Amino acid sequence: MSHDTYELKAEAREQVGKGSARAVRRNGKVPAVIYGDKQPPLAIALSYKDIYYKIHGGGFKTTIATIDLDGKKIQVLPKDYQLDPVRDFPMHVDFLRVGKNTEVNVNVPVHFTNEEKSPGIKRGGVLNIVRHDVEFHCPANAIPEFIEVDLTGLDIGDSVHISAIKLPKDVKPVISDRDFTIATVAAPAGLKSEDNAAEAAAETPAETEAETEE
Repeated sequence: MSHDTYELKAEAREQVGKGSARAVRRNGKVPAVIYGDKQPPLAIALSYKDIYYKIHGGGFKTTIATIDLDGKKIQVLPKDYQLDPVRDFPMHVDFLRVGKNTEVNVNVPVHFTNEEKSPGIKRGGVLNIVRHDVEFHCPANAIPEFIEVDLTGLDIGDSVHISAIKLPKDVKPVISDRDFTIATVAAPAGLKSEDNAAEAAAETPAETEAETEE
């Protein structure tokens, strides 16, 4: 399941807009908005340090948080954030209110296990990761921390598709119209060169015979 939940203390922002946001940042805080769950948006300010470490600590957008706004506890899921393009400083965060029945679309990372049990990789094959994460639709309070792909038995040329992954209950891929590929085991460059050489050698006698007949 998802990372452990955490709490963030927040202050209400009475004014919104670019000027207000700049003033918030000058005071060492990050402007943010809480929206959704059929309630009006709330403009808030958060500790810069808290947000910086949460964003760069991993799992930020798959972990439910509690916003403590003047003693009122609001469960939220981070949906988006903006970073300074040069310095990676957090500039703004959007939070989605999480109610009892809230469902969300969220990108979940893919973890690969048992590479040592893949015959293809043992032979020098290369794990070609097609999707490092997959977008799922699921309850906000049941977001997987990651999905696991077991590479046991995979040989060169084999592929892993989403249908082969065991998913938690009520977790469904957003792409539902095809059995998309997660990863493949590709032949190493050296093996490809040898195969091409073998194919060329096999074709040469036939080509020579044809030339002789002419």
